[in-house]
Amino acid sequence: MKEKSRELSENEWVIIQTVWELEPCAAPTVQEALQRTKNWAYTTVKTMMDRMVKKGLLKTKKLRNIYLYSAAITKSEARRGEIMKTLRRAFDGAVTPMMQFLVENDQISDKEYVELDRLIQSSRRRRKRKKAKK
Repeated sequence: MKEKSRELSENEWVIIQTVWELEPCAAPTVQEALQRTKNWAYTTVKTMMDRMVKKGLLKTKKLRNIYLYSAAITKSEARRGEIMKTLRRAFDGAVTPMMQFLVENDQISDKEYVELDRLIQSSRRRRKRKKAKK
């Protein structure tokens, strides 16, 4: 089953990362956690979180007179959406030019090269097994 691709705005990223860290949590808790880095009023945080609920990024649960928020998407789903957005915007949706850019601009460490090679080889083996089953 493929993961959902979800794109988040910069501010939504800030909020969902805080929610992932604190969930389940109330909006005042999120606002307080962000006070040092963002000078957002409680109403700003609450409005953004409510919009994120409508977008399917957060979910709520009412406990007495307070709403507790938790993530409706995983970190993997959020990252996938971010990568796909970047891929479309900067590389017309093509993976090879993106990887070429990273390699040519020394953005990949030796350790990452080894891990990428392992991942590519593993993916090739899986594809061969799938083709052999058909």
